[in-house]
Amino acid sequence: MKISYNWLKQFIKIDLKSEETAAILTDLGLEVETVEKFQSIPGGLEGVVVGHVLSCEKHPDADRLKITKVDLGDGNPVQIVCGASNVAAGQKVPVATIGTKLFDKEGVAFEIKKGKIRGQESHGMICAEDELGLGTSHDGIMVLDEKLKPGTPCAKVFNIENDEVFEIGLTPNRADAMSHFGVARDLRASLLQKNSNIELITPSVSTFRIDKRTLKIDVDVKDNKLAPRYCGVTISGINVKASPEWLQNRLKAIGLTPKNNIVDVTNYILHDLGQPLHAFDASKINGKVIVKTVTAGTKFTTLDDVERTLHEEDLMICDEKGPLCIAGVFGGKNSGVTETTNSIFLESAYFNPVSIRKSAKRHGLNTDASFRFERGIDPNITEFALKRAALLIKEVAGGEITSDIVDIYPKKIEDFAVFLSFDKTAKLIGQELPKETIKKILASLDIKINSISDAGLGLTIPSYRVDVQREIDVIEEILRVYGYNNINFTKKINATVSNSPRTEDYKVQNIVASQLNSFGFHEMMANSLTTIDYIGLSSMLKEEFNVSMLNPLSNDLASMRQSMLFSGLEAVSYNINRRKGDLKLFEFGKTYHKLPSGYDEPKHLTLFTTGNDTNESWTNKQKPSDFFLFKGYVTSILDRLGLQKTKNIPTENDVFGEGIAVAYGNDTLVEFGTVKKSILKHFDIKQEVFYADFNWNLMLKLIGGKIKFTDIPKYPEVRRDLALLVDTNVSYDSIYNIARQTEKSLLKDVNLFDVYEGKNLPEGKKSYAVSFILQDSSKTLTDEQIDKIMNKLQKNLENELGASLR
Repeated sequence: MKISYNWLKQFIKIDLKSEETAAILTDLGLEVETVEKFQSIPGGLEGVVVGHVLSCEKHPDADRLKITKVDLGDGNPVQIVCGASNVAAGQKVPVATIGTKLFDKEGVAFEIKKGKIRGQESHGMICAEDELGLGTSHDGIMVLDEKLKPGTPCAKVFNIENDEVFEIGLTPNRADAMSHFGVARDLRASLLQKNSNIELITPSVSTFRIDKRTLKIDVDVKDNKLAPRYCGVTISGINVKASPEWLQNRLKAIGLTPKNNIVDVTNYILHDLGQPLHAFDASKINGKVIVKTVTAGTKFTTLDDVERTLHEEDLMICDEKGPLCIAGVFGGKNSGVTETTNSIFLESAYFNPVSIRKSAKRHGLNTDASFRFERGIDPNITEFALKRAALLIKEVAGGEITSDIVDIYPKKIEDFAVFLSFDKTAKLIGQELPKETIKKILASLDIKINSISDAGLGLTIPSYRVDVQREIDVIEEILRVYGYNNINFTKKINATVSNSPRTEDYKVQNIVASQLNSFGFHEMMANSLTTIDYIGLSSMLKEEFNVSMLNPLSNDLASMRQSMLFSGLEAVSYNINRRKGDLKLFEFGKTYHKLPSGYDEPKHLTLFTTGNDTNESWTNKQKPSDFFLFKGYVTSILDRLGLQKTKNIPTENDVFGEGIAVAYGNDTLVEFGTVKKSILKHFDIKQEVFYADFNWNLMLKLIGGKIKFTDIPKYPEVRRDLALLVDTNVSYDSIYNIARQTEKSLLKDVNLFDVYEGKNLPEGKKSYAVSFILQDSSKTLTDEQIDKIMNKLQKNLENELGASLR
């Protein structure tokens, strides 16, 4: 939110430097992020002076150019080549001297330099009004008042406004500060605490009166819950034109583009008092104004020339023929003020914040009006703001007020009653403030004290403070005005030393993260919100288990993720599309499930690798990521955490083209492998991606138990590998089960360490490289025993799967 310092000073007369004011506002909770300079004319006409044209002659080598001698007031006339047709001797003109910076229409600065034009020296530039930012005309140079003295700075001739603009990071709860008046009110409260007795100046509307009663427009509010208060008045005989300079400067300072005097006044009041207004062309209103909802599906074209389909809950401002405006959000194309408008119906209202927020969200509109309505404006300022706007319109557009003010306010919005306990205030603040100080602060915030006792104060909170409805809110108000920096604190530091377990979550995370960083992995953090469309990519995910958002920001962020794979693939795809195809990523995060037994949020650790594992250098070539390397990363994490009593089992997760799982007892610790090509295609990924999903909660549980030790085996284990050629439809699961059934006592482990499909293999075949670990705890295995077991394994694989050795 932008606040003009000059504008602010209309409400509170202070002479503080902008830096001091910014510091006070920040201490009040209105954090000033930046303070920027504003000049109504870019550059402030610095270096532009009044010149007296002494002579004007035709350029010898150019028909359209003239050579002038110009007195700049220093006694040394300069030669300036000018192309304007209206330049003549004896004129007083604005001259941009050497070194002056002017600004083009896009705001880009250019410097006036000494130069030659068609062989003739030119020491400056005689300017047109558009070149100085004083207007839009470029028909010729500006001719100034002949009474001006040469050398007079043009900044003194023209009314240039210099201002400073505060950029305030307004928090959503501070609806009361969404205007210059609201900020001034807060600033005064702080200055009163500093014993600066400064008055808050409220604009006077005492001169408001009805000139004639010739244009009465009735108002019918059908739903008082959605429109608790609605005011309106007509103004006739207006002249729609450009706003006066002062009004344009106020709007430009806060980043608004002036439109015309009527629209500019409504925008001015919005930022002045915080009350949104809307002006309708009275000639386009058929019959009376009706405030109501309309039938769902009704078409309505807004000011931006977009046809919108209305919802049955959208509150509309209508006439007897149809909608004119989306209440509190956006005006209609066919009822707005134009250059031909000569009478208006001016609206000032208080609308239900929830209704406005839903309508603005529903239609994708975020206007200055909806921003304020949906946070809650002051319902008691509605009529005052209407009078203030009507008087300004008469001032800048002429006309007469031609109707009584319509004010439909059947049920007054009451102030809030709160009891403030002195003991609780001291306890929460950490310091006992003098009771008189508390009363003074409350009075400066327009909080009325109804009763006083030894225990506390009975208070009435003004209705515009929608964020102050509880005792704790009042205490916060007292504290922010008193000043957080003014609260004393003890110099003694108290600390409790706790015995933190070695296996605490964040500690284990740091151990694993450090290890993965040493392998070249980068940590990522994906959004837990995702699209429901990803459910269709895996049969393991169920739509009924979705945790859906009631009010999603978009369809892409409508549901909590059930799998961490897809958000990770989004990051992989994003990087690949930006020529970062060699990736190693990991993420700690949760998935979310709405199960029949209740909500579940298991924690995971996921790994992703794709592209090359190592960078190319003069000592070694690039090495692509493969299944064996990826498995090494997975097992190294388990080894680092001491999870070694595991076994490899087939995975049932259908997101893997080829994959295995690591189990501890009957529980799966991690599933990993290559992501299925059909899933990669959905993300437009054309290279192989390896993915691992760790059950982090189970891992923490297992490493948190007592450490058990077993004797190191006395007898060695034996590894034998088989490179098996099998049909493409044969899974590792089948090989694993056959091996386990073939040898149950001496076979300790079965592991798939390579998969190959491609050239040099028969059609319809693939190659599995499988290792078998054999060990006898009572003796050393002989070659005969080993060969017998391996021959039996090979035979069973041939008979049941049609496998053969490569």
